[in-house]
Amino acid sequence: MTEIPIHETFQETVQGEGYWAGTPVDFIRLAGCPVGCPWCDTGYADGGKGLPRRVRRFEELLAELRSPRVVISGGEPFIYPQLPDLVEAVEETGRRVSIETSGAFWQAVPASTWVTLSPKEHVSPRYPVVSQMWDRADEVKLVIETGEELAYYRSHLVELGEIPVFLQPEWTRRDRTLPLVLELLRRFPRYRLSVQLHKYIGVE
Repeated sequence: MTEIPIHETFQETVQGEGYWAGTPVDFIRLAGCPVGCPWCDTGYADGGKGLPRRVRRFEELLAELRSPRVVISGGEPFIYPQLPDLVEAVEETGRRVSIETSGAFWQAVPASTWVTLSPKEHVSPRYPVVSQMWDRADEVKLVIETGEELAYYRSHLVELGEIPVFLQPEWTRRDRTLPLVLELLRRFPRYRLSVQLHKYIGVE
């Protein structure tokens, strides 16, 4: 299958979060996500009723690409069986690919693909992180709302080795969550801060 449901695409922006923050990227946001995170900044808190959804061919998506790295996000990219084919199509253009996922679904993607695991099991227990995703992740990004998130995932985090772990203040309550994250970083200096750079500088 060489087409996939798209929420939106945009080009020549910067990655605002995690390991690749500040690097030039294009975004392909896939439509749909069942996880239902209450703070979802792409509108899928209620499953995405009424949100944009357009099935597009891979060839169209590839023709739009401008940046050396392409971020495939959502929604939840791993719900689509054609995701590995899309990744391979993008990488065949000479670009690198990053995927952002809740980790609740699994498919094998090329080893060259950067996988950002942002687990949401603590807010949506029906969608636990599948075991393969903890092993596959290149980085872990925890959205911090209460400060209890680290305790919830502690048993997994201690097994990650040198994989970077980013703590990201929940944006809508950042006046409270940013100081909370800074305190957590003092207690756990191995972890790193992710501040949603794109929102601070006003780009998509």
